[in-house]
Amino acid sequence: MKISHHMLSRFINSSFVTKMRSGTRYMFQRHLLLTNIGISAGLSATGDCIEQNYEKYKDPERKYEVRRTLNMSGAGVTTGVVCHYWYIWLDKYVPGRTFKIAMKKMLLDQVINSPITIATFFITLAVLEKSSAQEFIQELRAKSWRLYLAEWVIWPPAQLINFFWLPLKYRVLYDNTISMCYDVYTSYVKHEIPIELEEPKPTTLHGVESAAHRLSSSLGEANLTTTTVNL
Repeated sequence: MKISHHMLSRFINSSFVTKMRSGTRYMFQRHLLLTNIGISAGLSATGDCIEQNYEKYKDPERKYEVRRTLNMSGAGVTTGVVCHYWYIWLDKYVPGRTFKIAMKKMLLDQVINSPITIATFFITLAVLEKSSAQEFIQELRAKSWRLYLAEWVIWPPAQLINFFWLPLKYRVLYDNTISMCYDVYTSYVKHEIPIELEEPKPTTLHGVESAAHRLSSSLGEANLTTTTVNL
């Protein structure tokens, strides 16, 4: 037991652990924004990687799409930025870490930040995938509510822990660690749930043709009436 305690003490005081502590302070204090972006992008890519490998397990003929993982990572960058500044704003205007304050922050996070983050996710992917405006709107309508519903299941208890116990600088890291399973589900919703794009309906052209036909008929009848009166 004494030997184990001595070895543990040597490990804690070793240069490796000292460098790790120094690196952690450097990342989470001096470069918190870049750290949060890197964590968010990396875990979003990891979530998609897990989902794609599961899809390949179900269908061995399916090929792994590297571009898809890169796009998901790009979405992680933008959502990471949103979450970074959101938590700074939230701590500034709703200070404190009591249970009541944590509840208030959790509700604000769900009502305000979650829709913004989900919209940012779909907007980023629409840009990266060069989707049309119609495709983006259809996908947002068909899939965003699924992610928002999942957020209400996963995040309220997780965010209470986040706001009640954790310092600001570790919140995006905590969020992304908890969201590993959520990131897998996000990739599934984005790529596996089909949407039916509404084809442009020819009602407009048909309506114009019908109106033109009615106008032509009316003019013809008017000319006929005028001719009869003249006679």
